[in-house]
Amino acid sequence: MPDVEFRNIVKRFGSLTVLENLNLKIADGEFLVLLGPSGCGKTTLLNMLAGLQETSDGTIAIGDRDVTDLDPKDRGLAMVFQSYALYPTKTVKGNLLFGLSAQKLDKAEMQRRVEWASKLLQIDALLDRKPAQLSGGQRQRVAIGRALVKNVDVFLFDEPLSNLDAKLRTEMRLEIKRLHNELKKTIVFVTHDQIEAMTMATRIAVMNGGVIQQIGTPDEIYERPKNLFVASFIGSPAMNMVPATVVANGGACVARHEPSGVPLHLSRYQFEHQPKTGQNVIAGMRPEHFSVGEMPEEACGAYFELPVRYTEKTGSDVTAFLESGGGLIAVRFDSKHYHVPAAGERLRVSYPADKFDLFDPKTEVRI
Repeated sequence: MPDVEFRNIVKRFGSLTVLENLNLKIADGEFLVLLGPSGCGKTTLLNMLAGLQETSDGTIAIGDRDVTDLDPKDRGLAMVFQSYALYPTKTVKGNLLFGLSAQKLDKAEMQRRVEWASKLLQIDALLDRKPAQLSGGQRQRVAIGRALVKNVDVFLFDEPLSNLDAKLRTEMRLEIKRLHNELKKTIVFVTHDQIEAMTMATRIAVMNGGVIQQIGTPDEIYERPKNLFVASFIGSPAMNMVPATVVANGGACVARHEPSGVPLHLSRYQFEHQPKTGQNVIAGMRPEHFSVGEMPEEACGAYFELPVRYTEKTGSDVTAFLESGGGLIAVRFDSKHYHVPAAGERLRVSYPADKFDLFDPKTEVRI
């Protein structure tokens, strides 16, 4: 199975440049997710790979073939669209067969592929139904099946779960991940949903403004974001970003949280380059890393005791939003083990010294 590679890709719509000098290599058998907000260029990139949009400059290669100017049918790809794009007058079987009509296969091979895909996707009992008789999840399975029967090496998914409800999205995430594990095919998946990206991808390319901000495994993206955009985009609730100033830079680096004056002990932080005393920084703290109350001194990076503005409870999880110098610090904890504070009540929390993320406020890159 081939690798997929974008080399110096440029895409312009008139005077508007959507993608500028983009380079990306997708390994054989990889599940790569293009993740980013609306308008970041991820769907444009996918459409260029599919041959649905032309590149303004650069090349696209699949294995050792330059496919930049090839017709979509000649690229050896199959695509699953956001809108399912099923033929309403055809049965499920007719929809699955339609994608094979251009491949000039014999009837026995076409039938074998339809039976294989329908059993794999658990839609073999629905072959005689039409799309109007199917649920959203069943329609999406048919759309995936229409791609699978083509027996290609690279599958493209363009936000295929966005039209499903929350329960079906969870089911289809598991289904698509299972298919990848079984088929070992290359998948390029576009989404703006970080949960989809974090749960399915082997690697994630985070995009913003037509630029790939960071590429890495879900753990790498979450644990060590390269800049403020990635740090704030990944995580729910979003990472707390608080201003601080480095006040000591000896053997034990310390920064002071600007609104509260609380010291942030950074001796366990892995700096990419050492900050200077007096340097302004932005300290990132994920809500889920806080502990209610105190933790052992050797593990603690900071203590806060702040009033609660409001809380949000989602089942056993509670997120408390603490007032700090006109801003808010979100803290998430388990309500089974801790009292849920009322608005105005002061809450004492601690943050581990090895969980800080530090960024330069001017360049927005990781320190």
